[in-house]
Amino acid sequence: MVFMGDRATLLETGRFARMRSDDAADAETEARHRRAADSGDAASMSVLGSMLLRRGDLDSAEPYLRGATAEGDRAAANNLGVLLHQRGYADEAAGWWRIAAVAGSAAAAHALGRHYRERGDEPAAEYWLRQSAEQGHALGAYALADLLEHRSDVGAERWLRAAAEQGHREAAYRLARLIDQRAERDSGESDIAVEAEQAAEAKGAEANGVEAEQWYRQAAARGHRRAALHLGAILEKRGELKEAGRWYLTSAKDGEAKAACALGFLLRDAGDEESAAVWWLRAAQDGDGNAANALGALHAARGEPQTAERWYRAAMDAGDDNGAYNLALLCAAQERTAQAEQWYRRAAYAGHREAANALAVLLLQAGDATGAEPWFSKAAEAGSVDAAFNLGILFASRDDDRAALKWYERAAAAGHTEAALQVGMALLRDGEEAAAERHLRCAAGGGSAEAAFRLATVLDARQPPPGAPVLGEPVAEKTECEEWYERAAGQGHRRAQVRVGMLAAARGDQEGAARWYREAAEAGSRNGAFNLGLLLAREGREREAALWWTRAAHAGHGRAALRLALLAARCGELAEGQRWCARAVELGPAEVAERAARLREALHQELTA
Repeated sequence: MVFMGDRATLLETGRFARMRSDDAADAETEARHRRAADSGDAASMSVLGSMLLRRGDLDSAEPYLRGATAEGDRAAANNLGVLLHQRGYADEAAGWWRIAAVAGSAAAAHALGRHYRERGDEPAAEYWLRQSAEQGHALGAYALADLLEHRSDVGAERWLRAAAEQGHREAAYRLARLIDQRAERDSGESDIAVEAEQAAEAKGAEANGVEAEQWYRQAAARGHRRAALHLGAILEKRGELKEAGRWYLTSAKDGEAKAACALGFLLRDAGDEESAAVWWLRAAQDGDGNAANALGALHAARGEPQTAERWYRAAMDAGDDNGAYNLALLCAAQERTAQAEQWYRRAAYAGHREAANALAVLLLQAGDATGAEPWFSKAAEAGSVDAAFNLGILFASRDDDRAALKWYERAAAAGHTEAALQVGMALLRDGEEAAAERHLRCAAGGGSAEAAFRLATVLDARQPPPGAPVLGEPVAEKTECEEWYERAAGQGHRRAQVRVGMLAAARGDQEGAARWYREAAEAGSRNGAFNLGLLLAREGREREAALWWTRAAHAGHGRAALRLALLAARCGELAEGQRWCARAVELGPAEVAERAARLREALHQELTA
């Protein structure tokens, strides 16, 4: 049998002669083909058969398709295979597809390849799908790519690209995902390289990102909802929120729950909480655990714990471990400790690292350090920075400084401010000043007032002692150590406030010194109170100075007690002076205690004279 070239049929190539849309024109076209087919015209038999097949009238279509096939029409042979496959005669359908495929029908080769793959005959499937793909058939190229990707064959990308270039939206989406995944894998596996190599890698990653976006955009424009979701995420990350929102909306309207959830977060960040809740509700009802968690947090913030709990439970039902963790946080806030522990455990057993850390903290607070340690370890090994820091605290409490430092260093390397402070202090104790300074700078830069103060003391110790001021000499600019003292002081660090006051006093800035001393003293610093008293006494305001010295002495400052004793003696209040002398002797230091003892003896002699 000699087969003629393909006819323009919908089922074979998707390219039909353009017909007018009105029913009358369709009916007229069908009638014309029917007359020609009934007269024995093979081409009309093929077209009429495909029209009837498309309509679902299999009984009427079959005789026309068989007639056209008998006359050598390969499009009819392909469509006859489609008809038989719909009726459940897969083997007979495959026979007609083979005939059409051998005759050069790309659509039939695709259908035959799909048939063999369903039967598990991958070599035959690959052969026929390749025949279809190499003829430029988009569906054949996509099906071949799917088969090769299933076998992890690198040739899959070529055929995905071929199908995508012909407008196959699923191929475009999967090609974009492939490019994305390759970029992630390459960035994860790359070693530290020289600058030129790093620049090349960055350029390559940027090119991959651009290409992936291009294919996501093509698939999304053709109605692929997951491509629209990914495109929205790319645009959101780039800060193009308006366009990102449009693609999220497109995807969400097509039923993509993750897009509805993402759209909700965009709306919330824009201040439209009510609209955000609408989209979160839609996503949560479609089983999105992240959206359910967002609704839970929304209701918890509104003071509606029962509704919040219901949504957190919905998140758990959707398989989101954050639901159990958030429910535990809710219970802990309500002091329902037993239930909080139960939900922390559930999330922790599921691998939620922050839940494991929170569970360990709960156990530690209950006095169960032994039970807490393995949960801290599990969370820290999973990457929880807080858990690593907490392990450091736990080992430090056991005087296991080596183990404590190990965990502090791990947390510090991940950017934990307080851990960096602890590492810096440990290194200072060991005399490793340069390494300590590096960690203290990290902690101070992260906002630790204590680190800023300790860094300032390290820098201060390196400075030469100030010389006597020269008349007319310009005031020196603030040193770096003074800037760190001031940063710590501004954060309420009392010792730093006293030190800044001393530096101001040394510059002759009595007003600034008084301000810092007063701030420290009011926060409870005995040194601040003592120094403020000294400033006031120099100004002749001894009564006010005595108030601050009294506060300092009550807080354990020996020099303040001695000053009060001297002041009382000068005012003739000998008994009061003796009392403050006794306090100064008790508080010390040695020099102060010795002077106070001599003064007390002198006062005693005067009282008994």
